[in-house]
Formats: sequence, C-alpha cells, structure tokens
Amino acid sequence: MTHAHVLQLARKHRALDARIQDEQRRPIADATALRSLKRQKLRLKEALAQAEAPA
Repeated sequence: MTHAHVLQLARKHRALDARIQDEQRRPIADATALRSLKRQKLRLKEALAQAEAPA
C-alpha cells in the first residue's frame, strides 16, 4: 500500500481513539457506541499492521 494510505489509516485510528476517550469521559458512557468504536479501531489497527508489513 502507498505511504499516503498508511498515513490515512493512522489518522483515522487516532481520530477513533479520541472519540473513544471523549465517550469514556462522559458521565454515562454509551456502552454500545464504545464497543462499536473499539471494533472500528481494532479493524484499522489490523489494516495498518497489514499495510506496514513487508511485501
């Protein structure tokens, strides 16, 4: 994958991390939303690992 694609995946990963932290700071966090965000973040992490792996 291209370097630009890897950077885009990393940027999305960081954005999801920020959204997760924001949700966790709420007085009553939405467990369903948190679970969904964490799954999305995990998928991005896996895509990043695959994109950064040597061909």
